[in-house]
Amino acid sequence: MATVLKPGWKKPSTILFASEIPANEKAFSFALAQAVEYNAELILFHAYDKLVVSATESSSVLYYDSTAASRDEMEHLEPLAKRVRAAGVKCKTVVRPGLAADQILSFLREREIDRIVMGTHSPGPIGKLLVGSVAEAVLRMASVPVFIVGPEVVDWAYSNFTLRSILCGVSLHESSSMVAGFAAQLAAKHNARLILQHVIQPQERHQVLAGRSIDQIEDEMVSLVPVALRGRIAVQTIVASGDPTEELLFQARSQQADLIVLGAQGASAFAAEAHLGVVYKMLAHARCPVMTLSPVVLAASGAKMERIHSPEVFLAGVF
Repeated sequence: MATVLKPGWKKPSTILFASEIPANEKAFSFALAQAVEYNAELILFHAYDKLVVSATESSSVLYYDSTAASRDEMEHLEPLAKRVRAAGVKCKTVVRPGLAADQILSFLREREIDRIVMGTHSPGPIGKLLVGSVAEAVLRMASVPVFIVGPEVVDWAYSNFTLRSILCGVSLHESSSMVAGFAAQLAAKHNARLILQHVIQPQERHQVLAGRSIDQIEDEMVSLVPVALRGRIAVQTIVASGDPTEELLFQARSQQADLIVLGAQGASAFAAEAHLGVVYKMLAHARCPVMTLSPVVLAASGAKMERIHSPEVFLAGVF
């Protein structure tokens, strides 16, 4: 079964910004910049679980006021909505009671959304280690690509959403073609350079390199780029040996990557809580945003999933 990439994934017409209150300013700025770049509608989405109580003038009995709760949350998002409209972008504000991850995923089933933008916890000794249960659940189960702005992401010129260099973590397994194909389409859309990187873990080096050289593997990696895009974009392939997270972060810095694209098949609640897994470490330390493709996205696009044996997953461009 051939992989199927939805057109809206590379050129979104509707972007959902999953907002906390107060909003993650850096993540919001990236969401707005993308909406401006693509002339897309920006949905400001917030889920709340607090109770708002009221008392009537004739009675001191407290009761849950769902209307007041919704109105209160909408008011918190209105300054963001004004900024969106001032930028000439169509905007919709949605607030819902309930657990944030559940409500975001439920909304995805109700309405056609092309991309989710969200932030993670704030910088700091603890915040950098925690992805957060909401981001963890969404990047693992969303049916669309998720653009995540971590605590170490440096400021962009937000008014000019420009991708000059995209780093994509891959291997030579079949499902890598879907991850690489998505990254290649983004590169073509933005006239950006695409860097495909495969990291061989030390314990696998003998097996992977048996009978072939690193140069040969790098040549083979070009085949992960869709035929129609070869020659249209600049592609660089890199094979390194070592720790996947360290090598990807090193290349992201040295290549001045503006975006990192990863598959998220290895993402799990356990890995998030234990601070294991490449994807979570990348989110904690990457200086540019990370776009993840969930197992749902990969499976729906026809990619075959490799069996995961280790919490330090680095298979098929899937982490």
